[in-house]
This record gives sequence, C-alpha cells and structure tokens, in this order.
Amino acid sequence: MTNTRLLYYKIGIFHSFAVYDVKENVALRNLMKRLCSCVLLLACTLLLTSCSVTKTDKDKIRDIDFTVVDPEDIPEELAAQIEEARAEPFRLTYGDNGYLYIARGYGTKDTSGYSVEVPECYETSNAVCMKSSLLGPDKTEEVLKKPTYPYVVIKMEYSDKNVEFD
Repeated sequence: MTNTRLLYYKIGIFHSFAVYDVKENVALRNLMKRLCSCVLLLACTLLLTSCSVTKTDKDKIRDIDFTVVDPEDIPEELAAQIEEARAEPFRLTYGDNGYLYIARGYGTKDTSGYSVEVPECYETSNAVCMKSSLLGPDKTEEVLKKPTYPYVVIKMEYSDKNVEFD
C-alpha cells in the first residue's frame, strides 16, 4: 500500500474509498458490456445488410454467340490468373476492350487427353449462363501419364450481368 492509502486506512477513511473503487469498477464493467454489445450489434447489422442473395432467373432470353479462344490469344492478365489457379478447379471472368472472357478449369488430371466442351451459353434476365463439361480421353487416343490442366476460355460481347457456371 502507498503511504497515503496507509494513512487513510489508519484513520478510517480508506473504507469509503474502497467502496467507491468497487462501485467505479462495476460501472466501468457495465459500460464495457454495453459498448461490446453495441459493437457486436453493429457488426451483425453490417454483415446482414452487406450480404445479399440474388435469385438467378433460369429462363433463357437468348443464346449468346461466343468463340472458344486459343491459348495464345488469351489476354495476358487473364492468362496469368489461369496459370495461378489451374491446379484447382476454377471459374474466372475478365472484361477487356468490349469483350467478356469466361474461363472454366477442372484442375489437375493425371493423364493427357481431357478436353472441355461448352454446349450452351445463354442470357437470362439477370445473368449470363455458361454450361460446360469435362470430356475424358477418347478410347482410340494415346494417353500419356503426365499431369494436365484442362480448361476452356470463351469470348463474347461484354455484359455486366453476373455469370453463372453450370
């Protein structure tokens, strides 16, 4: 104990200070509880209002004309993203010079001979839908035991709608 507290204790004043300190600590704890509750409530409110769910309309408005892009014609920035993500399945979109590029990869495969097919690409009222599927090696094709990374990139007119991968 400090000298002043010892003096207060000896003359009987310390007791009132000790009670005051306890009351102050209780008030401080209550204030901290309220503050933490307010911060938690604010965080939950922000989380719930910032996340939204948009229902994608699956009714086709029109088919979209697209072309499959050769690997050497893929824009450099998109090619770098594909190179970085190719070991795992990926879905990427990239807009450049009035065109929308959609890339779909299927991750690492143990052998060669895989290809990706895009049977359908269409527009709905609020999205662009791209259907793709992975095709395995043909039975007549020579298959090499080396890892491959099958993916496809398609190019179409730019659209600011969400892209749905099926």
